[in-house]
Amino acid sequence: MPELPAPEYPAEVRARLEADAKEVIARYPGSRSALLPLLHLVQSEEGYVSRTGMRFCADLLGLTTAEVTAVATFYTMYRRKASGDYQVGVCTNTLCAVMGGDAIFDELKEHLGVGNGETTEDGAVTLEHIECNAACDFAPVVMVNWEFFDNQTPESARALVDDLRAGRPVEPTRGAPLCTYKETARILAGFPDQRPGAVAATGGAGPASLIGLRLAKGETAPARVVHPRPAAPGDAVPPSQPDDPAKTTPNREHLSSHEGSQPTSASDPSNPAASPTAEEGE
Repeated sequence: MPELPAPEYPAEVRARLEADAKEVIARYPGSRSALLPLLHLVQSEEGYVSRTGMRFCADLLGLTTAEVTAVATFYTMYRRKASGDYQVGVCTNTLCAVMGGDAIFDELKEHLGVGNGETTEDGAVTLEHIECNAACDFAPVVMVNWEFFDNQTPESARALVDDLRAGRPVEPTRGAPLCTYKETARILAGFPDQRPGAVAATGGAGPASLIGLRLAKGETAPARVVHPRPAAPGDAVPPSQPDDPAKTTPNREHLSSHEGSQPTSASDPSNPAASPTAEEGE
C-alpha cells in the first residue's frame, strides 16, 4: 500500500519550530542552503529526523519531500529512527581498530546486549561503529554525542556506558561538557549553548597532535632515520676504491628532510636520473 503523507507537528510545536527555522533561514542568501541546520533542528525536537520533520523542512524551504529525504539519508549524523539519549560511537577504522577499537566495540555489544545501531532497553544508549573520528593520534577513540573520549580500553568504555545509563556525571577528555543528543542537535543547528562554561570549554589539540608541528619548527630533536640493511650473503657488493677518496661513501647518519635540502638528480650531476624527465603532456 502507498505510504500515507506524514502527519503535521502539533500546532504549538510547529509554531515554536517555525520561529527557530526562520532565524536559521535568515542566515543564508538562498533558503535551501538552510536545509542541513534545519534537519538538526527537527532532530532536536524528536531525537531523530522523522517523516514529519522532513515534511516540515520541505514546506519551509519550498522543496519536495524527496529532495529532503535524499539529504537526510546521505549524512550519517541524521538519525532515521528513535534512539537513545547518548549516541556512543566506537571508531573501527584502521588505526583505532588495531589499537583496540574492535575489542572495545565487541565488549560494548556484549555488555549492553545490543548490536550496531541498536538502543538499550532503557533508552539511554545507542551503540554504533564509526569509520573515523578524526582523532587517530588518540586511538582508540570513543565519541558520545560527538564529544571525544580518548585512549579508551574495553574496561574504560564499559565503565563509561554504565555511568551514562546510571545518570552519573561524565566528562569528555576534551571539548564541551556532555549533553543529551537532542541538546547536541540544537547546538549543531546553530543555536548557542546556554550551559554555564560550555562555550569556554576547549577541545584543543594535545601533544600527540602537535609533535609534527614542533618538529617542523625545530623544537624537538630531528627524526632518526635507520640505515639501510647490510647486504645479505650473495648480494653483489661494489668493490671498494680506497685510492679514490671522492668515490668513498662517508659513514654518517642519514639526514632528515627537516635538516635542509639534499642532493637530487637535478642538482647533483654525479647522480643523474635514470631517464630524462618528460615534458608535461608527452
